[in-house]
Amino acid sequence: MVGLFYSEIVSAMKNGDKLLAILIDPEKFNTQTTPQFLNNIPTEATHLFVGGSTDAHEQITEVVTILKKHSRLPVFLFPGSYHQVTEAADVLLFLSLHSGRNPEYLIGQQVKAAAFLKHNSLEIIPTSYLLIDGGHTSAVASVSGTAAMAQERVSEIVNTALAGQLMGAQLVYLEAGSGAKTTVSQAIISAVKETLSIPVIVGGGIRTSIQKEQAYAAGADLVVMGTVFENR
Repeated sequence: MVGLFYSEIVSAMKNGDKLLAILIDPEKFNTQTTPQFLNNIPTEATHLFVGGSTDAHEQITEVVTILKKHSRLPVFLFPGSYHQVTEAADVLLFLSLHSGRNPEYLIGQQVKAAAFLKHNSLEIIPTSYLLIDGGHTSAVASVSGTAAMAQERVSEIVNTALAGQLMGAQLVYLEAGSGAKTTVSQAIISAVKETLSIPVIVGGGIRTSIQKEQAYAAGADLVVMGTVFENR
């Protein structure tokens, strides 16, 4: 059954409306400055994504709860592990790291989360997650023990994304990694968008309005920005 929040993303895609998510890393977020943080994000922001490669202090529930208190934007979980799944959010991006070949992040983490997910109200969106080389070793690559896909291997990236869709993914997330020096190229975004029928999310290294608009122009339905606001 298709959930409300996913339906809204699909509707925006069909209407040509572009979406913007602000990614919040629970390890780096100061909950005491939540109102100020939210005042600094763009007015066109449509979603809050919460998650990171690690959450050593297990702050995810606290962070989500206070964001929900101060904002009407839907909160999507973008978890680095099953430990980062909390009922306090609205939606879980149920990620499979299809760019890697580590079974722990293809199915292992998902199995560990399954029993909990069966008995809560989170809307769950199966998501094909592809880590693209952003010019540095990302936290995702380090934690998952997988290599990012080279940007010049466009056909392989497209086929991997397509395989994810054929396996049942409802979203594809092209990610260059937090703090990336190089964003996902327009050629990759365009090729994936032309091939798939599901919404395309693009993130990693997008710090400026120009980079955001370039991703939209290439076909991104939803752009994710994070580091630029953490640094503020």
